[in-house]
Amino acid sequence: MKIDDVKISKVIVERYFEKFIHMLELDVALVGAGPSNLVCGTLLGRWGIKAAVFESKLSPGGGMWGGGMMFNEIVVQETARELLEDLGVSAALHTEGYYVADSVETTATLISGCVKAGTPIFNLIKVVDVLFQEERNEDRGKATRRVNGLVLNWSPVERLDLHVDPLTIRASYVVDGTGHPAEVCSLVSRKMDEVLDTRTGKVVGEMSMCAEQGETLTVANSSEIYPGLYVTGMAANAAKGAPRMGPIFGGMILSGEKVARALKTTLHP
Repeated sequence: MKIDDVKISKVIVERYFEKFIHMLELDVALVGAGPSNLVCGTLLGRWGIKAAVFESKLSPGGGMWGGGMMFNEIVVQETARELLEDLGVSAALHTEGYYVADSVETTATLISGCVKAGTPIFNLIKVVDVLFQEERNEDRGKATRRVNGLVLNWSPVERLDLHVDPLTIRASYVVDGTGHPAEVCSLVSRKMDEVLDTRTGKVVGEMSMCAEQGETLTVANSSEIYPGLYVTGMAANAAKGAPRMGPIFGGMILSGEKVARALKTTLHP
């Protein structure tokens, strides 16, 4: 078979836009392709919920690739081991209660699993704003707002500060999995001047490291933080003012599962 250079370009363009157009209206839009959202996206896909992940960087996976200080191993605890193995990652017992996994294998497996489950990952796309709608609250006699979509642009456009208008997608729910910055929560708080479900009503910011507390609170804080907007993973702790936890990832994995189950219950009660 003769290989045609232009045919290659045509195939890529046609396939990409076929995929992208199909995702302009979603059940769930996941922002950030870190481990929590990869787990969430995998489970949603398995359950037949229409979801997509939008990642601003070239490589999905968040901070898991580098393990701890570029030693490419990660730790998970017993509570997350079974779920991790269900997702296709083998974690070996190292010391009682501490399981270790190769960070590159784990990240690659979670990425592959998410896509194979039917939840595509769109990399190099930056979320620059949210869509919202106003709903009339008959009991209170006033309109209330909820997030119902995302405003997107290419990451290089934002980085180079080019004046290029974005595009939008609609989603019944948005999940902020952007890690330490909690970017979507910050957008809602700053641009819409809305009150989040935190102790200050704003993004509180993460505390210094305490793995024991951070792991527990990552799961506890993963919830609907504003109508239509869930928060998961490190973004949950950053938004609500809890400690970071370093290269132990059990809480991140379980956080993604918790949000996925909550969305499943909400979308398919």
